[in-house]
Amino acid sequence: MNVVVCVKQIPDPAAPQALEPSHNLDRSGKLILDEADTYGVEMALQLVDKAGSGEVTVVSMGSAADVAGLRNALAMGAAKAVIVSDDSLRGTDALGTAKVLAAVIGRDMPDLILCATESSDGYTGTTPVQLAGLLGLPSITFAKSVTVDAGAVKVDRQTESGYDEVSAPLPCVVTVTAGVVEPRYASFKGIMAAKSKPVEVLSVADLGLGGQVGTAGARQEITSVTAAESRQGGEKHVDEGDGALKIVAYLESIKVL
Repeated sequence: MNVVVCVKQIPDPAAPQALEPSHNLDRSGKLILDEADTYGVEMALQLVDKAGSGEVTVVSMGSAADVAGLRNALAMGAAKAVIVSDDSLRGTDALGTAKVLAAVIGRDMPDLILCATESSDGYTGTTPVQLAGLLGLPSITFAKSVTVDAGAVKVDRQTESGYDEVSAPLPCVVTVTAGVVEPRYASFKGIMAAKSKPVEVLSVADLGLGGQVGTAGARQEITSVTAAESRQGGEKHVDEGDGALKIVAYLESIKVL
């Protein structure tokens, strides 16, 4: 069983964040593997182990100058990585990202494609389903458990009131939640092995996507960024026997009641 996991290298959340003049996130500092993607990598490794054969490939888009995040996924157990790195990708929107990932994955269709529900630096949550649409595959989102049996994937899909049992034929795109598995820590042996595992670097020209990505192909644009208002102090009332009435009045004023 061959599984592709779409991953993203993001600026270290522990470091101060900054924006470029174009309002895009400054990614010139240290990059790490998005924690949200470690759950997909772990789920893929467990599925391949259970199948008894196959491999896990991680696919990403971004700068290839620093691939420490991808090496982390390889240290966990992934067999190889592919990253699309090109200056023309700057300003690419969610759909453009999906086009890049689809072009890479479509070269050799895997049995299953796993993604996080959303990236920790973008939070659009739209790329996985766009990817599925471009590849012409079914998609299942918010999986809190994933099993594969007899050419189909079975998922417990998390909802507000519990979960739905959903199945789809393979190949399929599935987004996994943070609770799907407990990601393993990379062992020293895994870290050393990751140094020799292949990392393929592709350009936009290699994928035939010239003019479809980057600012030129983007269908959305960040026009301004405004700092969030600081949290205001709340109101204090001394309960003189009418506390319950004041609470009810306040809830009515904010239309909760």
